[in-house]
Amino acid sequence: MIIFGVSLTVLAVLVVGIGVARKIDGDSVNYLVAGRRLGVPLVAVSLTAAAVDSNATVGNTDLTAAFGFWSGASLAIGLAICLLLSGLFLARPMNAMKLFTLGDYFRTRYDRKIEIIASVIMIFAFTILLAGNLVACGFLMERFAGIPYAAGVIVAVTLVLAYTVAGGLYSDAYTAAIQTTITLIATACLLIWVALRFGIAIPEGMGPFDLGQLTDASQGAPINWATLISLGIGDLVAIDFMQRIFGAKSPEVARRACFLGSAGTLVIGTVFALVALTASSVLGLTPDNGPVLYQLLGDYAPPLLAILVLSGIVAASFSTASGAILATSAVAVRNVLQVRRISSQAGDPLLRYTRMAMVPVVIVGVVLAIRVSQTGILLTLAFDLMLACLAAPFLLGVFWKRPGVNAAMAGIAAGLVVRVIFLVLTPTLYGVPNDLFYIENSVVGAGFDGWATLIAAVVGFGTYTVVGALRPRPEAERESERAELALLGEEASVELEGATV
Repeated sequence: MIIFGVSLTVLAVLVVGIGVARKIDGDSVNYLVAGRRLGVPLVAVSLTAAAVDSNATVGNTDLTAAFGFWSGASLAIGLAICLLLSGLFLARPMNAMKLFTLGDYFRTRYDRKIEIIASVIMIFAFTILLAGNLVACGFLMERFAGIPYAAGVIVAVTLVLAYTVAGGLYSDAYTAAIQTTITLIATACLLIWVALRFGIAIPEGMGPFDLGQLTDASQGAPINWATLISLGIGDLVAIDFMQRIFGAKSPEVARRACFLGSAGTLVIGTVFALVALTASSVLGLTPDNGPVLYQLLGDYAPPLLAILVLSGIVAASFSTASGAILATSAVAVRNVLQVRRISSQAGDPLLRYTRMAMVPVVIVGVVLAIRVSQTGILLTLAFDLMLACLAAPFLLGVFWKRPGVNAAMAGIAAGLVVRVIFLVLTPTLYGVPNDLFYIENSVVGAGFDGWATLIAAVVGFGTYTVVGALRPRPEAERESERAELALLGEEASVELEGATV
């Protein structure tokens, strides 16, 4: 019964996602940025659905049950901070630039070399993010449908791929309206049921007001701060978030949508963390026997509630996976391969090749999901890398015009080298065994977990700042930026003419 109910939700998402594909009309502008016509409601729900994915729900509850509120809720709180900062500082200027992808920013602000390097890092990070969402879907299929984990991952990504290939950002935005509605209702119902059935029980030392989790290294403070900062700042370099911001019909629409998405993400993430604390305290549930949330829903919750909550998790995971597939493929084609939009009878090559690029992106995501069956850890690792490498040239570069290509190259290289070295030397990764890249050694212990993220970020930001201050960019680079902005303006004018026609 449970899997049948969830299947109905998936069917509804597929029907809507494929149904709106007619809006694409063979044009990559419609496909990648929804014709830049999305209003506040659609941008807000798509941002919320992208933030409240399986990592902020299933990953959140597992980490909270095992280590405390701040270990798990930091996933959602960090994402909420990211959307808040985006609304305050980035949504307006990013929307006004009329970009197709975030990779366009790095070409415009710096040069072609930085565009390629940044794009490759973003592709790698978002393939990790895609894998994290497929993990939750694979576990769900395994527990509730009896489908082997690996097969469940493949089934889930095939369904997401079907409507993403068809409708791009339009499909993502319209399906997000369904997904976010289900998730909000499910969150409210879950909280009410847990409160009435068990009460809200918080184990000693693990609650939101037990701030030792943020001040005491023995309680995981470095890891919790690393999570908050990675997601709060590193996630600002999120190609899927930015893709939705680019699709807003005005800078003000983008700004307001970020604020609404931030509020929704904060509320939902906090509720799931409180539910996990109660499940751990009252029922003794732990991640050792599989995802805590799945245990609670499968063994204790009424079937209708289980259907509703699981439908919300699947819907949110689908939305984030869809956005990751779309944005990653677009960056690979437009920014690495330099395919541009051409409106002709032969078809738009940017649209065609972006669709084709989705297949290898999905294959890599599936392999990684099967190899590393973690949810919240994969999310945080993705933006951990962004924080170390790209956050400085993106965030500081928007408002500080002095640094140029030299500063960007130095900041990216320093942050990447330091983070990769720490990644292969540290035996744990956000509190769990590092099964991804660890090389056994006696130099770095588990106590360095969390500090690795923070130190790499300081190195990346510090290097960019110092080189930017000492080596201001020459006038030639400023002229290049003005020329790139003019080209983007011309592309936007062509889009407007096409929309008018």
